Parts: sequence; C-alpha cells; structure tokens
Amino acid sequence: MKHDKVGSVMTADVVHAGRDTPFKEVARLLARHRISGLPVVDGDDKVLGVVSETDLMVRQAGWEPPRLARLTRAARRRAAKATARTAGQLMSEPPVTVHAEDTIAEAARTMAERRVERLPVLDVEDRLVGIVTRSDLLRVFLRPDAEIRAEVVAEVMVRGLLLPPYGADVFVTDGVVTLRGQLELRSDTEIAVAMTRRVDGVVDVVDRLTHRLDDTHTREAW
Repeated sequence: MKHDKVGSVMTADVVHAGRDTPFKEVARLLARHRISGLPVVDGDDKVLGVVSETDLMVRQAGWEPPRLARLTRAARRRAAKATARTAGQLMSEPPVTVHAEDTIAEAARTMAERRVERLPVLDVEDRLVGIVTRSDLLRVFLRPDAEIRAEVVAEVMVRGLLLPPYGADVFVTDGVVTLRGQLELRSDTEIAVAMTRRVDGVVDVVDRLTHRLDDTHTREAW
C-alpha cells in the first residue's frame, strides 16, 4: 500500500542538536519549536541519543541520590543528568529508532513496547531523515471512509486480486471495512482480508466473502 510506510507520515525537517549543544540552547530549541524532545546527532547525521523535556527537568530539579544508597544504573544516569551541561550529557541512549521503509504498524509497535513518544527516522545508511510522533502514527485513522474504500477497491481488489472494481462489495463505516460477495477461490478471500487489514486507516475488517472453490486442500497436500 502506498501510505503504509513511516516515511509517508514522518516530519522531514527535524529539529536536532549536537553532542556539544549547551543545555540552554536545547531548552530554547524545545520551546521555540513547541516540541517535547529532539534527537542528538554527530557530524554524519547518525543519531546518538534523544533529549526530552523529562531529561531537562531532572537537570533543573538538581536531583541528588541518597549518599549511602547503592546506586542502580538508572540512578547513576539520573545523577549524571542532574549536572549535565550539554545535549550529549542530557540525552537518553542508545536511541530507539525506526527506518523510513518500516511500516506504520511496526513503528507503532516499537513506540508502545519501548514507551517512547517519538522515534527518529533513519535512511538505509542509518542517517537521520525525519522524526515520527504518536500523533503522526494516529493520523492515518483520520482518513475519510470514502478514501479508504477507494484504496481497498483499487489496491486490493483490482491490483492485488486482478478483479474488476465491482468484483466484490466494499463498505466502510468509521474505518471498519466490510467485504461482501463471492470470489473464485477461498485463498482469494483470505488474501483480500489480509491486504485490507494493511490499508492505512482500517480499524477492522468484517469478512462476509464466500468462495466458489476451496483450494486450501490442494495447498495443504503440497
């Protein structure tokens, strides 16, 4: 599908900092651009880490660990950030990133599993080319039902299954796609449902498709 890659929803003009960018300049960048975090890159645009508002708050609060407590790795990191003067000292590392050719679903999964709000986007040479946020990923669910239906018909039915545009009925309500009609093979119905689920903005698929021939027995025999 033409819209299902991270590169299609990312912001290409990325606000970023270098390792030696001063603390106050990082704060100014966040405030000026009204963002809550930014990547830190080296001279080759390779992402070294990410600085968030939380990192700055630790520094601003002047957090100090208990003197007699045995510090965990996380506590040592927080202690270092409490005296940080540069983006390199503030940043969280290693960075959690995605590639422009990754799917939106993969990016959303990474974001949820790693509990981050933004992901630097890399090209094939692992250089920074964009950034994607939660709102960017959720934006695909704002697609109009008519637009989703047009893509299912064009990309799934016509291009994917080589059917005429009226080869199956496609209904879309609030992002839920209902497929209805009879196709030639059972495997075609399975392909239609699987491809439809991958269309951006699809919340769910209701399968009402039937088939004339069950070719799955032949497939299992092989």
